[in-house]
This record gives sequence, structure tokens and C-alpha cells, in this order.
Amino acid sequence: MSKLTLISHHLCPYVQRAAIALLEKDVPFQRINIDLANKPDWFLKISPLGKVPLLRIEAEDGGEAVLFESSVICEYLEETQAGAALHPADPLTRARHRGWMEFGSSVLSDLWGYETAQDELQLDAKRKALTAKFATLEGALGDGPYFAGSSFSLVDAVFAPVFRYFDLFDTLGDSGIFDGLERTQRWRKALSERASVRDAVGADYPQRLMEFLEKRSSILLRQAAAA
Repeated sequence: MSKLTLISHHLCPYVQRAAIALLEKDVPFQRINIDLANKPDWFLKISPLGKVPLLRIEAEDGGEAVLFESSVICEYLEETQAGAALHPADPLTRARHRGWMEFGSSVLSDLWGYETAQDELQLDAKRKALTAKFATLEGALGDGPYFAGSSFSLVDAVFAPVFRYFDLFDTLGDSGIFDGLERTQRWRKALSERASVRDAVGADYPQRLMEFLEKRSSILLRQAAAA
């Protein structure tokens, strides 16, 4: 059996995708968190893009390979590891799922702008963008509890870290982003209760996210303080 090591960062949502997939597959792995503001030399030597996650694969014969990009890592785990299937068997449905995984990455891009916004104009623009994307997502959801019904999939692994941000953001004020999106809200709740989702981050995740917002002088914090 290959030894797997996930090169990680405490907050990175893309790392969380890979961690959730590993936990869902019940695959033993080691996790190494690095400081992205002070990347170690060994990391830069094996990371073509200088980003996390990386999955280091050490074979029994001593050989080693490194995968980068969260979607690639998740697909590799699905193809090589036992455990519950995280992709649909039907090729067309599987392709659609991959499309929604990419949609999840576009949501994360808007989410980055939302959490790092410096003024109300920026914040409002990103709030509107997020509201529109979640409304689109609402139309793709069924009765749940997960994206594909009763089966947990890689689409769920992609969106669980997205929703996790709002667990903290909701304590700072009501964004209204999920208003009227009943299916999305049920999905969010179901994902938050999943063991793999909970265990994909450390207990100090909320504190670290708050420190990140403070360091970025996020208007979310300034608005909360003024309320």
C-alpha cells in the first residue's frame, strides 16, 4: 500500500476537498500544514505552482510521485482507492458533476473577493455575485440531502468548504445570500453534519479564519463592529 501525505494549509478550501475525499474513502494519510506566507524550500521544489494541496505518494518500492491541483488529487483517489464511490457510474452524470465542481471553484473565487473586500462597494458586488451563483445552484438541487440525493459525492466535497466560511460570516451579520434558497440551506446543513466535513479542518479553524479577516482588514469585521 502506498503511503499518502497531504501537504496542506489550515484554511485552504481546496485542501479540504482532498481531505474530505481521503476521509470518505477511509484512507490512512499524514497531513503536513505549511505557512503559505513563508513557503519552505522543500515545498517549492515539489510544487509546480507553489500552491496547496499536494498529495505525495510513496510506493512500497521506494518510488515517489507528487500530484498537484485538488481536482486531480480527488480524481486520483476515486480511481485508486477502495471505499464508497464519490463519482456517479454513468458517464454523462459524472461529466455533469465535474462541471459543478468547476462551478464550485468559481464560487470560491467570488468568495475570496467577498471576504477580503475593503469597502462596501466591493462587498456588495461580491455579495450579488454569490447570491446569483447560489440561486443557480438551487435550481440544480433535488430533494437531497446531498447534491446527488442520498449519495455523497465529490461535488459535496467541493461545496462543503464553501459553506463552512458562512458558519463564521453568519456570526458577523446577515448577508441575505441564502434567503429563499431552501434546498441550498438544507444541503448546507447536511454537509455540516457529515463527519468527513467536520474533520477536514482543525478545531481552531474559526479562530484562524477570524485572524485572516483581521489581517486583511476585511470590511465584514468593520461592519460587524459598527452594528
